[in-house]
Amino acid sequence: MELLILVGIFVFSLVALVKGADWVLDSAEKIGLSLGMSPFVVGVLIVGLGTSAPELASSIVGMLQGVTEIPAANAIGSNIANILLVIGIAAIVAKGTLAVTRNLIDLELPLLTLATLYFFGTAYDGVITTPESFFLLAGVVVYVLYSLFHREGSTKALEPLEKRPKVALLDWAILIVGFIALIGGANYLIDSVLGLSAMVGISVGVMTILAVAVGTSLPELIVSVKAALNHNAEVAIGNIFGSNIFNLLLVVGISGLFGTQTLDTATVTIALPMLLATTFFFIISGISKKIHTWEGAFYLLAYLLFSAKLFGLV
Repeated sequence: MELLILVGIFVFSLVALVKGADWVLDSAEKIGLSLGMSPFVVGVLIVGLGTSAPELASSIVGMLQGVTEIPAANAIGSNIANILLVIGIAAIVAKGTLAVTRNLIDLELPLLTLATLYFFGTAYDGVITTPESFFLLAGVVVYVLYSLFHREGSTKALEPLEKRPKVALLDWAILIVGFIALIGGANYLIDSVLGLSAMVGISVGVMTILAVAVGTSLPELIVSVKAALNHNAEVAIGNIFGSNIFNLLLVVGISGLFGTQTLDTATVTIALPMLLATTFFFIISGISKKIHTWEGAFYLLAYLLFSAKLFGLV
């Protein structure tokens, strides 16, 4: 009975976390546009940050509760799920080929590769110190500045005042309620993860990599699958780049301001190498600027193998 209660709390808190992030994202996007921010800036900053909000909230709460292995495991697990699960499923439901422009691959793929290697350099020894977290945050600054000043269309003039969306009191209310759901959901999520980990004998790191990371990747999954069904490969794939970069640099970087982070054995020996391998798979697919249905199926099989490895089944 206690197990069912913990599972129920986990599911409920995960829904609150993801839905809260969704409300925050929608209202913040509208408010940003109404204040005169360009659509490009809104897309890079608000949407990019918004899709990583569940990971960030749960990671900060984990650090505040002294569960220092959660942030890195969360970021690593989310990035693996974003590529293998989200892109895998999107490629299959597209019923054809997800083809993207050269621009997206030339600009985003090297940035994701550098961010992954940069993160690996801080995490391979099983400890991420506060100074290393500052270096990760410096990487976020570089990424954001590059996005704002060196991409085509980033300097486009703002919309005239009369064309900006109007913000009502309801939008601010949704923003506040979203933050409350985000924080509350994160608190109960970490509590349930600790309880389930102790009850079923699975490490907190493994629970985070699989259950939490997959759950917090649901916003990316929904966006990418909808885009794939509408044959919009740019959104289906481009949605993942910014989210993965923010997960590694921002989520782990900010979490490190609350203390030294640790990676448990499974995270260091299985998940971290899998992150490198997964990113490499993505690079290979990206070079051809096409992700075929069979590649999507391969991604899903790779995720099943990864999960089985974490549980010690293979």
